[in-house]
Amino acid sequence: MTNYPVRYRDLIDAEIWSFIEKTESFYPADAVDGSVDYQRRVYNQMCQAFTESYPKGIDASESSLQSRSADGQIAYVKQRCYTSSKTNDDCVVLYFHGGGFVVGDLDSHDSVCADICDSTHLRVVSTDYRLLPESSALSAYEDALNAFDHACQRHAKIILCGDSAGANLCAAVAHTDKRRKITHRIDPEKSQLAGQVLIYPGLGGSLNSASALEHCEAPMLTRSDVEYYESLRHSKNCRDYRIRPLKDTDFSNLPVTHCFSAQCDPLADDGKAYCNRITNAGGTAHFTCEQGLVHGYLRARHCSSRALLSFNRICAAISALT
Repeated sequence: MTNYPVRYRDLIDAEIWSFIEKTESFYPADAVDGSVDYQRRVYNQMCQAFTESYPKGIDASESSLQSRSADGQIAYVKQRCYTSSKTNDDCVVLYFHGGGFVVGDLDSHDSVCADICDSTHLRVVSTDYRLLPESSALSAYEDALNAFDHACQRHAKIILCGDSAGANLCAAVAHTDKRRKITHRIDPEKSQLAGQVLIYPGLGGSLNSASALEHCEAPMLTRSDVEYYESLRHSKNCRDYRIRPLKDTDFSNLPVTHCFSAQCDPLADDGKAYCNRITNAGGTAHFTCEQGLVHGYLRARHCSSRALLSFNRICAAISALT
């Protein structure tokens, strides 16, 4: 296993270390130098190793959604809808997976979405999106916004939820929805967007923040990893809120927001800063820093008591938005 700074031995418990070791076992020493296709294969194999069968009564069906880019290009994006006999169809959870905008798909987060559906009794629609480097920096955002608009045509309430890069997409969509309501003079209280739940989000914060410096060599995600993903998205100096939501200049009239960051994660301060800006603008936001956890801990919910407790808090936050 990688030699991490000694302080992590005190911060991280045995269950999470076991999760880290199992995750790292899928990555050869030269994995970082492999092609994007190779990185995707390794990532999917790793995710599959943590995938559990669906809870009893959960069903899933797939569909395809047409997405049009600003330049007129058309893409077909896959969606997977999770339901049970208990689901409330008035409200839907629109979920976007993580993976640095480079890896990840519907399968990598399949059991996560099934478990959210089972815990919340809400319909969950997991939406894929175009990845880097094949697509442009805004392609994922365009796919996410299109999925949101599609959901608004079919459901009374939408809850945005996502992890890591997927959380970035949630925030970008929420800021766009807020802007459109201002343009069309729609009362924010009448918004179909009930709220957003962001899990270890990367929102374009400074890589010189306290968490980025303190946890620059953290297990599961280092500051160098973040820099690599930013370089592919050309986002280092970008001030476009659709790519870096923390660069927006107006945080008023955003929906109720819950952010869950991992303590041992260079991105931890992004969620904190985002919630602070919403509350300072008069909105409602709740920040939770999950102690002793690392980036990607959702996959550890079946092997770590700490990760499971956080997952339960995440599901409770989703349920509270209905």
